Amino acid sequence: MPAALFLLMLFSALCSLGHAMSRDEKQKLRTQVVEMFDHAYQNYMDHAYPADELMPLTCRGRVRGLEPSRGDVDDALGKFSLTLIDTLDTLVLLNKTAEFEAAVRRVLSDVRLDNDIVVSVFETNIRVLGGLLGGHSMAVMLKEEGQHMRWYQDELLHMAKDLGLRLLPAFNTSSGLPYPRVNLKYGVRGPETRTGTETDTCTACAGTIILEFAALSRFTGDPVFEAHARRALDFLWEKRQRNSNLVGTTINIHSGEWVRRDSGVGAGIDSYYEYLLKAYVLLGDDQFLQRFNIHYASIMKYISQPPLLLDVHIHKPLLPARTWMDSLLAFFPGLQVLKGDIRPAIETHEMLYQVTKKHNFLPEAFTTDFRVHWAQHPLRPEFAESTYFLYKATGDPYYLEAGRTIMDNLNRFARVPCGFAAMKDVRTGSHEDRMDSFFLAEMFKYLFLLFADTEDLRFNVEDYIFTTEAHLLPLSLSTALHASSVPPNRTIPQSEQELDDSNFDWTCPNTRLLFPDPAFPRNLREPIRSAVDKSCPRPAPYREPGMGAPPLRAQDFMANNPEHLELLRRMGVSLIHLKDGRVQLVQHATQAVSPVAAEDGVRFMQEMMELSSQQQKEQLPPRAIQMVSHPFFGRVVLTAGPAQFGTDLSKSATGVRGFVTLAEPYTGCSEITNGEYVQGHIALLQRGQCMFAEKARHIQKAGAIGGIVVDDNEGSSSDTAPLFQMAGDGRSTDDITLPLLFLFHKEGNILLEALKEYREVEVLLSDKARDRAAIFKGADVREAEDDCRSEAAAPASSVPIGQAAESESETAESESETAESESEAAESESEAAESESEDRDPGPVQKEDVRPTEAEAPGADSGEEEERRGDADAAGQSADELLADWRDDLEAFRQMERDEL
Repeated sequence: MPAALFLLMLFSALCSLGHAMSRDEKQKLRTQVVEMFDHAYQNYMDHAYPADELMPLTCRGRVRGLEPSRGDVDDALGKFSLTLIDTLDTLVLLNKTAEFEAAVRRVLSDVRLDNDIVVSVFETNIRVLGGLLGGHSMAVMLKEEGQHMRWYQDELLHMAKDLGLRLLPAFNTSSGLPYPRVNLKYGVRGPETRTGTETDTCTACAGTIILEFAALSRFTGDPVFEAHARRALDFLWEKRQRNSNLVGTTINIHSGEWVRRDSGVGAGIDSYYEYLLKAYVLLGDDQFLQRFNIHYASIMKYISQPPLLLDVHIHKPLLPARTWMDSLLAFFPGLQVLKGDIRPAIETHEMLYQVTKKHNFLPEAFTTDFRVHWAQHPLRPEFAESTYFLYKATGDPYYLEAGRTIMDNLNRFARVPCGFAAMKDVRTGSHEDRMDSFFLAEMFKYLFLLFADTEDLRFNVEDYIFTTEAHLLPLSLSTALHASSVPPNRTIPQSEQELDDSNFDWTCPNTRLLFPDPAFPRNLREPIRSAVDKSCPRPAPYREPGMGAPPLRAQDFMANNPEHLELLRRMGVSLIHLKDGRVQLVQHATQAVSPVAAEDGVRFMQEMMELSSQQQKEQLPPRAIQMVSHPFFGRVVLTAGPAQFGTDLSKSATGVRGFVTLAEPYTGCSEITNGEYVQGHIALLQRGQCMFAEKARHIQKAGAIGGIVVDDNEGSSSDTAPLFQMAGDGRSTDDITLPLLFLFHKEGNILLEALKEYREVEVLLSDKARDRAAIFKGADVREAEDDCRSEAAAPASSVPIGQAAESESETAESESETAESESEAAESESEAAESESEDRDPGPVQKEDVRPTEAEAPGADSGEEEERRGDADAAGQSADELLADWRDDLEAFRQMERDEL
C-alpha cells in the first residue's frame, strides 16, 4: 500500500518538545519579520515600482509585454502597480504608518485602472480590489485616530468602485458566473477586448468574489456588486453534485456543466469553501453557513484521510482522482480552526510541517508518500497562515517554532540581494526570477501576528476578517446596507428551506475553552511526526547478548502469523483492517512492554515505510481479463490489478488464454490437491492467508498457465477502489513465470457466477482488451457465436440450456452488429486506464496478502444445483448493463487523463 497510508502512530517522545517562548525571543523574531519585510518592500520600491512585481534576481520590475510570457500567471499583472496596492494594509499592520501614507499618495497619483489590458477577474479581485478596500479600511481607522491620514476623503474607495465597475462586464453571462478574464478598458464584448471567448472557469475563480464585492457594496451603498457575487455563488451551489455534495474544479460558465469533475480543497476550489464560511462571518447570512457545513461534511467524509487531503471524483467520491496534493491546500487547517474543528487541523498541519522540514519549503505538489511531484515553490503563504491560526487557537509554542522555521528557511534559501526569490526547485535550491505580490500581502502579516502580543498592534485584528489575500475588512460591514444588499426578487430554494437547523453550528467557537489540557495538540501531532521523515533518528538501543530474540523485521512480517502478531503487540503496534481491504499499522509506544520493545516498534514502522516505498518504484498499469467463451465472446472485460512478478503481459502480443478452474484449496496457500484439473488451465484463487507469490508458486507447480486472485473483501470494486498491485514476498520472484492478476470482489463475482452458470469459461489475460476479430483469429465473429450456440444446445451438455441457446441465437444478430464498437470501447477503456496509471500513482501496492479469510472457499462442485436463468437473454442483458457501467467509467478515466495533462 502507499507508504503514506501506513500512518506511523508514534506516541513516544522522539523529539524534544516545544517550550514556552519568552517575550524577548518573540520580540526578536517580530523585529526580524519587519526587517525581512523591509528588505522585500524597499527593493520593490527601489528597483521595480511602478511595475507590477519585482524580479529579484535581475533587480528590475516585471512589466507585462516586456518580459517573456509566463502564460496564465501573467494574467495577474495589469500595469497597476500590483505589489504596492497588495501591500497597503500590511504596512499599517507592521506599524509603518508613515510609509502607508506615502504609499497611498503614490497609488492615488500614479496608478491607472483603465489600461487596455486583459487581466484575471479572480486575481484582480482578490489582490487589487481587495488591496484597495483593505487600504481604505486602514485609512479610515487611522483617520479616526486623528494622527494620520487626516486628509483622506475615501479616494481609495473611489478607485475600488471604479475597478469594480470595470470587472462587472465579466458577470454578463446567462449563469451569472463571471468570465475568467476581462479587459480593463473594453470589457468582454467586441474584438478590441481580446477576451470573452472563454467557456470555462475554475470554481474558486467564480466563488471567491463575495467578500470584496459585498464590502464594496456596503462601503459605497451600491448593492449591484454584492448581488452579482451572490448570484455566482447561488449558481455554484445549485450545480453541486447532489449525492456527494461536492463541486468540481472547472465549470462551463454558460451551461453549468462540470468540465473537470475532480474535487478537493486545493487549487481550483480552495477559496470557494473559504469564502462561504467567511461570508457568513462578515455578512451574517445564515445561508452561507448552511452551505459551508454541508460541503464540509462531505469533505471530511470523502476527501479528508487524516492527515492527508486527497482529491476525489464528485460522481464517485470513493474513487481517488490523484495521488498527490498541491501546496494550496495548506490554508485548510486555518479554515478548520475558524470552523472549530481543531483535531484534523492539527493533524494536517503537522503533516505539512514535516514535509516543509524535509524539503525546506512545501513543494508546489507532493505525493502521498511525501516525495516531490512539482518542485517549484513561489513563496506561498498558506502554511504560515494556518500556523498563525493554530497558534491563536491552541496557544501552543510549538507553532511559534514552526514560524521560526519558516523565517529561517526564507532567509537561508530564498533571500537574495534584491529581495526574496521564488524557488524553482526545492530539491536543488535553484531560484526563479519572481517575487509575487502575495508574498508581501500575506506572508509578513501572518508571521508578524504570530509573534505579536496585543500591545504590539495598533488595532484589534479581531474586529476584521482576512480575505483569501489577507486583506482586512471590518466586521462592522455586517450591519451596513443589509436590507438592500440582497435582491428583492431572490427566493430561497425549496431544498434549503427544508434544512434542519439542528444540523448546523451557528456560532464560531471560543478557542479559549477548547483546550483545557495544554498537551492535547502535542498528543495529536506526535503520531504523525515520523510519517513524513525520520526527523530525529536515534541509535538502536543496546541489547545485551542473549537477552531476548532479535526484533521482527518488516520484510519477514506475516499478518496471519500469530507469533508475529504477538511480537507487534509487545512493540505497541496494532494492525487495523480498513473497509477497503487495506491495512493500517498504528503504534502507541506507551503500550509497549518495555522501552526496548518500543524502540523495536519504531524501527519496524520505519522499515515498513521504506519497504512500501521501494515497492512503489515499479508502477504498473491495469490489466484486462476478457471472457471469450459462450455467451460472452469477448464482450465482457474485467479490470484487473497486475502483479510485480511473473509474466509481463504488456510484452505479450497474444496474452494468455485458457479455461478457468477453481484451485483446491481455494486460498492456494498449500500444495494444490486438484492438480489434474488445474494443469493447463488458469487457476482461480481467493485472497488471504498467505503471500501472493506463495499462491503463484503453488499453482505453477500444479501446471497452471496463469492465475486470478479474487478479493475476499465483500463489496470491493474497481469502481470505487484504487488500482491494486500485488508485490512479492521480499525474496526473489524470478522463479515465477506465469501471469497472476487480481480482481476485486465485484468483478470476481462476475467470473464466479459465469463459472457456475456455464461450467466452462474461457478467458484471455492481457494488458488490454483485444479486438474480438483478433481473438477469434480473423474468423467471422457472428459465425463463431452461432457455432458455439449450436454446440451449447447439443444434448451432450449436462446443463439443460437448449432453450436458452435459442433465445440467445435470436438476439445474436443485433448484438453482433455492435460487437465491434463495444470491443473498441473496451479497448479504449483499457488504454485510457493504462495511460492514467502511467501518468499518476496507480494506488495501493500490497506487499502481501495479509488478511485472514473467514468465508469458506467455494468448491469446484458445491453439490447444490443453482437455479438457472430462464434464458440467455438475461446473460446478454447483464453484459449490456456491465458495458454501460464501463462506458461511464471509461469517460471518467478519460476525464481524469485530461485533467492530469
